[in-house]
Amino acid sequence: MIEWEEKRFNLPKQGVTYLYLYTPMCGTCQVAKRMLSVVEELFPTIRIYSLNLNYFPSEAKELEIESVPCLLILENGLEKERVYAFQSVGFLHELIKKYSR
Repeated sequence: MIEWEEKRFNLPKQGVTYLYLYTPMCGTCQVAKRMLSVVEELFPTIRIYSLNLNYFPSEAKELEIESVPCLLILENGLEKERVYAFQSVGFLHELIKKYSR
């Protein structure tokens, strides 16, 4: 997982982008991150970016993030899926499989 460390957040405009939004003190976020790490190992060509919303409150508001953890799947800069319930590794695997080519 690639931690977003730039001062500004710009949504990528090309290809499929996976964006994991979290806060560090959220226990559920830590579990979700481990689940995503497992899925990421199964798809070595994808990149999952993680974004600590404590550093990006205005972006969280702009993206209308209702809670964390949240996984946004974007294709060519447009939102395709928004996941708040990280049900299982199998669920996330099937979800990401739909978008990986």
